[in-house]
Amino acid sequence: MDHLKKAIIIYTHIVGIAIIRALGRRGVPVVAFYYSANEVGYLSRYVRERVRVPDPRKAENDFIEKLLDVSKRFEGSLLIPTDDYTLATLSKHKPLLEGRYTIPVGEWESVKNILEKRKVYKAAEELGVPCPRTMELKSIEEVSSFAQMLGYPCLIKPTEGHKFYDIFKAKMFKINSQTELLDKYNMVKEVGLEVMVQEIIPGGDGQGVNYNSYFVDGNPVAEFTAQKVRIDPPFFGSPRVIVSRRIPELIEPGRKLVRGLGYEGFSCTEFKRDVRDGSYKLMEINCRNNLTGSLAVYCGVDFPWIMYNHLVLGNVLRPGSLKFKENVYWIDITKDIVMFVTSRKEEGYTIKEYLLPYFKEKVFGILSFRDPVPFLKRCYYILRLIIQKFLGTSGGEQGEERFRIS
Repeated sequence: MDHLKKAIIIYTHIVGIAIIRALGRRGVPVVAFYYSANEVGYLSRYVRERVRVPDPRKAENDFIEKLLDVSKRFEGSLLIPTDDYTLATLSKHKPLLEGRYTIPVGEWESVKNILEKRKVYKAAEELGVPCPRTMELKSIEEVSSFAQMLGYPCLIKPTEGHKFYDIFKAKMFKINSQTELLDKYNMVKEVGLEVMVQEIIPGGDGQGVNYNSYFVDGNPVAEFTAQKVRIDPPFFGSPRVIVSRRIPELIEPGRKLVRGLGYEGFSCTEFKRDVRDGSYKLMEINCRNNLTGSLAVYCGVDFPWIMYNHLVLGNVLRPGSLKFKENVYWIDITKDIVMFVTSRKEEGYTIKEYLLPYFKEKVFGILSFRDPVPFLKRCYYILRLIIQKFLGTSGGEQGEERFRIS
């Protein structure tokens, strides 16, 4: 299959390694564009070529210039972003790049509206998709009144999660009092980010669920649902253990939201089941491949190959059915072990509950005996962070990117 056009994966961490392996096993020539110290996927046996590129978070223009410089060598290749910064950069510069590459991202106005969570919540309300009670943080007086109405604890959530995470190394802030609300308000105001106050939907980590889909011409050609088991950080983080489950209740709101936003291609919509009334409420939507992508591939829904078929091979994709292998676990073993040591008592899991996924059918986020080098690099990276923390030394870029979720 050497005649196939190349697929270029930008930022080759956990999201990227899943795409690299999925396409590589299909015989697609895979190229890694990497820039960060914590990346592991560029070391995969399925990567045929590696290119160091500028970090789009810090040097967007240099990053685009590099893409233009190498475009003749990779003409027509599928350029796949795996984090929100790269997604936004490719979308903003799509008119400049799309004559040279195949760009699997939407137009900037559409992508920008999805990256700004306040606009997504507003659209969800208009579409009748349940979501938490939310208010934009405009003035501390107005927000304090709203927070008191919600009751503490509540959340401060960013409108642009990727920018917030890069600064605070957290997806959101849990607020326990009015004093804490004022402190966090002043903190985010200083860095110029827009945030919202939102109610906490009650229920444990296992109430979180995902609706993954690939839409073509307003219709889903592939769908996949899964349930969270454990997350990092505990209670308000990203999955470190998740299980494939058929959740029919997600189909209608998931389809309604994706159609209402006018989005085409792959997206991952996250909901949480509200234990008060059993409804699934919208948490966020990501219009790029998601963290646990290798789970869907293992269970028979190969989203990277579907994307390649659609955009590169030009095959006609027809609406599919919600059929996939259930009760398969996805595990980020390095994070799960670290959290077992540091947070098991806080989370309240028994040892039996921790071990259960490891004795079931499973796929690991990075660990693969057929492709071991990325996992070895991951272990080396984490060990360096632990040593640096123990010695009290600065980790530079590595210290800044501790366990970065993309």
